Amino acid sequence: MDLKRKLKELLIERLKFEDMTPDDIADDEPLFAGGLGLDSIDALEIVVMLESEFGIKVKNETSARDSFRSVATLADFVGAKLAQEQPQA
Repeated sequence: MDLKRKLKELLIERLKFEDMTPDDIADDEPLFAGGLGLDSIDALEIVVMLESEFGIKVKNETSARDSFRSVATLADFVGAKLAQEQPQA
């Protein structure tokens, strides 16, 4: 699965960017401040999305803020969390 593409699709769906496609969002484009121009309500929506789609709990929104900088950093965050939760063989 292409995690970045999946995240873009989820962001478009959850944040109601009806006129956008995943190709419209650059991996490094800022999600907040400029870029997509998301706000704190959108950040909460991303937290809920990560929990419902990936089972990832974001305990500290401040520490997660860096991870929410772009799709690329969000994908790294999700990938790392998913790797931590995999049972060690």
